[in-house]
Amino acid sequence: MKNPVVDGWYADPESRVYGDTVYMYVTKSLPFDDQKNLDLVITKDLEHFEILHDILDMSTYRGAVRAIWAPTVVEKKGKYYLIFAANDIHSEEEIGGLYIGVCDRPEGPFCNVFADGRPLINAIYNNAQPIDAHLFKDDDGQVYLYYGGWRHMMVCKMKDSMDGFLPMEAPCYGGIAREITPKDYVEAPYVMKIDGVYTLMYSSGDWTNGTYCVKAASTIDPCTEYQYYGDILRAAEIADGPGHNSAFFFDGKYYTAYHRRTVGDTNSHHRKLCIDELMIKDGKLQPVKMS
Repeated sequence: MKNPVVDGWYADPESRVYGDTVYMYVTKSLPFDDQKNLDLVITKDLEHFEILHDILDMSTYRGAVRAIWAPTVVEKKGKYYLIFAANDIHSEEEIGGLYIGVCDRPEGPFCNVFADGRPLINAIYNNAQPIDAHLFKDDDGQVYLYYGGWRHMMVCKMKDSMDGFLPMEAPCYGGIAREITPKDYVEAPYVMKIDGVYTLMYSSGDWTNGTYCVKAASTIDPCTEYQYYGDILRAAEIADGPGHNSAFFFDGKYYTAYHRRTVGDTNSHHRKLCIDELMIKDGKLQPVKMS
């Protein structure tokens, strides 16, 4: 394996392992008006990678026409559900938000869960832009949705049918979403469980430059605020602006998939897909050494 793992501009990888294959669902790192679908990068050995293009059936997502961003995927009862953000909405009067699709295969094509094509979330609860979704499935099968831009992170509990939300105990917004924003949060939540403790990785700084980085936090309750404990991925001599990452366990090791940029490249869309080993010590994520 060497970085970047594929040619081309990609960002926001959500990594999953199904069977003997690593799946990385990615944003096409292009100007917003040119972001019209999502790609999927797959590998069976972390050395050879294949790109599957345009994994969404966009005809099923009413009004989603640009800024197709930041996918997240979870398997539930033999089906694969994918949430993505569309249109970079800045008010509830705009069409877009977070859409949810489903497919019998992890490769797609993913079609909207809703026959009428509507989004799953269009509301802007507590000034959290509905972007950067992450689906986390707990040991008991309960799926949680974490999301949010504009420096606010929200959590919701998905229904078993994956087409809506369970009521959230107060305090919450719209009866379904609770704010649990950690220190210096900007966007891109990702949750994993380590020794029974919920561990959050999230991005801070500005995605367009070298200030972008990844922080880690933890909690014992997935619906309460995560407590920051350290930075795990920061700019270094080898690359700038590493962030919007995910994690996966493969062939006996943990890895993080993330995007980064070449030092000195000021084009905000020139982001590259990379993978590095993710070390855990005493139940906490350790700083990643970019290779």
